[in-house]
Amino acid sequence: MGLKMKITDTLTEEETQAGLRAVILEGLASQTVGTLAGGVFLIAFALKLGASNLMVGILAAVLPLGQLIQIPSVYIVEKYRTRRAITVYALIMARIALLFIVFIPFLFSSNLGLVFLIIAMAVNSGFAAVSVCAWNPWMRDLVPQNQLGAFFSKRMSLAMMVAIPLSMVSGVYLDYWKKSFPNLEIYGYSFLFLFAFLVGTAGIYYLIITPEPRMASCSKKPKFFNLIAEPFADRNFRNLTFFLGLWSFATNLVIPFFTVYMLKRLQLNMSVVITLTVLSQMFNLAFLRTWGRLSDLFSYKSVLSINALLFAFCTLAWTFTTLPDRHLMTFPLLIVIHILIGVSMAGYILAADNLALKLAPRDKATAYLATKNLVNSLSAGIAPIIGGRFADFFTRYEFSWRLTLIGPQRGFNYQILNFEQLDFFFFFAFLIGLYAVYRLSMVREEGDVRGTVVLQALKSQMKGTLMSTARYIRVQLLPNRPGYRPIAIEEGGYQPIAIEEIRFQPITVEDEVPAAIEEEGALTLGDPEKSD
Repeated sequence: MGLKMKITDTLTEEETQAGLRAVILEGLASQTVGTLAGGVFLIAFALKLGASNLMVGILAAVLPLGQLIQIPSVYIVEKYRTRRAITVYALIMARIALLFIVFIPFLFSSNLGLVFLIIAMAVNSGFAAVSVCAWNPWMRDLVPQNQLGAFFSKRMSLAMMVAIPLSMVSGVYLDYWKKSFPNLEIYGYSFLFLFAFLVGTAGIYYLIITPEPRMASCSKKPKFFNLIAEPFADRNFRNLTFFLGLWSFATNLVIPFFTVYMLKRLQLNMSVVITLTVLSQMFNLAFLRTWGRLSDLFSYKSVLSINALLFAFCTLAWTFTTLPDRHLMTFPLLIVIHILIGVSMAGYILAADNLALKLAPRDKATAYLATKNLVNSLSAGIAPIIGGRFADFFTRYEFSWRLTLIGPQRGFNYQILNFEQLDFFFFFAFLIGLYAVYRLSMVREEGDVRGTVVLQALKSQMKGTLMSTARYIRVQLLPNRPGYRPIAIEEGGYQPIAIEEIRFQPITVEDEVPAAIEEEGALTLGDPEKSD
């Protein structure tokens, strides 16, 4: 496999479908790496090494700041125009850096181990950024445009189906390891990271067999700085980039500290944290297909605005989990928060990436997407460092709001708000998130509709799915019910079938949706001036 892997001018339908299947399988491997070598497990590993809030913030910043490598990567992609080869070789180097992390507990003390952990993650993130810079425009040309939402929602759904049981098993494994080897607890993480390395390395094979369409030719090769500057000259894409930057800052100000908050402030054990994470992933999985269909039917912007707003209010809700200590509603509130975060992140990630893909010109997709990632990376990299730096600062402050009623015989005293430590960041992130949603309204997308229309369609789709499930169960249980005549599925009815054959018809414009649109008067096909 040389640097110049085969590039095809025109892909057949069979080649395209085979490539899409390979992309999905590679996504399962990448999800395994992200689940086991990132997120909750990586933060917990750093805490075992003795990481402070600032070190947690720096570690969280390494990944997005590593994405800055995408800027020179644009030049590499445009010069060599072999996106598959660049993606493959960059990922191999990223996996080698991950392997180094496996041996940190065996080779270094805790303080030195933290330093090398950050260095290894920086190298891993840098090469991952190079691969992403080549992979994004590659997928832009491989996946049919009218299937973007459906395909990536399917890819993400299957990936989450892997992440959910994997997280649960890994949490049980770490608890078992801790009980069995209490003095060697940190080494359990090394074996977890080793498994992630092996699966991630095996997943590169599926990238190698994925076909690559030839990049769109340019009349002349633009200068490097012109490539980067051009997306900012595009007003619509600039508005989208500004929204994504703001939102990235808001979310990364708090997300890295959710785990810290639960482990330290709420004093939850690791198994409970993993359980809540899995709960969030389950609802993420449950809504991926739904948001994918709705975004294809309406617009990515509509789905994006709803889920961004929902996540903002979830961030604010964290401040009520302590008033100022744990209370009766702490755990129920955590459950609701994680459920809604899972729902909102499913729609946000799907819609944000696909909206950028849609608005980027085909012959300039590499530069446009890299520029978007540049702004995201700067915002996401700065935010956790600020959060880590000032988390300790706010330990000296407390904001309390009580409602007190004093009577002649009895009084009333109720805690309404109480901000301590990370609570301040949750509130700041909420305010920034609200402003980001306002900035999103300035983005124009063909087919954009009001959020209420999408919510009404979501309600109709969920109702239809529940009714379909109920009818299916009724038919399975009572197939010979008097007066009941089974109708073939192709005719729109139901008949007793094997569970693996069941399928639900997605909503179409001819179903309940037109009434909602007519009621709101909000459909703006090709007329962005009528959208919010």
